Amino acid sequence: MKRGNVWLAAAGLLVDEEGRWLVVKKKYGGLKGMWSLPAGFVDEGETLEQAAQREVKEETGLDTHVSGIIGIRSGVIKGKISDNMVLFLLTRKDPSQKPIPCENEISEVKWMTKEELLKNEETSVMIHEMIKHDFKLLKSGLDPIDPGEQFGYTSYKLFF
Repeated sequence: MKRGNVWLAAAGLLVDEEGRWLVVKKKYGGLKGMWSLPAGFVDEGETLEQAAQREVKEETGLDTHVSGIIGIRSGVIKGKISDNMVLFLLTRKDPSQKPIPCENEISEVKWMTKEELLKNEETSVMIHEMIKHDFKLLKSGLDPIDPGEQFGYTSYKLFF
């Protein structure tokens, strides 16, 4: 699907009964080999929350409920592409269901504690910032943050 210069994406954070976060390692893109949240672009005819649920289902096999919005990422790539993502807190419909990585997109899916994520060099900048700034409250943009040169952002803000 052609996205033009305005991108809209959705991500889902699942936290289990032990407080661990569900993270994935993508096989492609700027987050290849990094622990990140299941996420992807919003498709035509779907809402943001439906996109978050679909992406979690596609990448991990888990069915979810939406609990609320926990953050917004807003950035500009190379001074041209508006790249926006809404982050949702989700819960599993069936807590006994185990995550399974999508073979085409995901190399690994894993439940990890905040401490494990902060210590791991392969954890995305966004997850580090979410943990450091307590994602429970939407706050004004945390700027400046450098997500890494691989993306080419000329502006990057997170709202948690």
